[in-house]
Amino acid sequence: MNRKLLNILACPIDKSNPLELYENKSDDEKITTGALYCKKCSRFFPIIDEIPIMLPDELRNKKQDIEFLKGNIKELPEKIVTQGLPWHL
Repeated sequence: MNRKLLNILACPIDKSNPLELYENKSDDEKITTGALYCKKCSRFFPIIDEIPIMLPDELRNKKQDIEFLKGNIKELPEKIVTQGLPWHL
């Protein structure tokens, strides 16, 4: 995900902006792996292979999200791993 997108991305649920960014793998211009977090509704949106997965709850892939959380448990904050919506570990 290009860092410039952070200024225009909003939560698809409540349209909140800006979103908090948690980077796992990145360089100066792009975030390869990480998560976006909405403070208003406590939802997280994974960034996988430079793509922010920002879908409403009913279209999200639970298996993919849980695998993302398990694979990044040490890099992500507790509020995402143990309390983030729509599901958590």
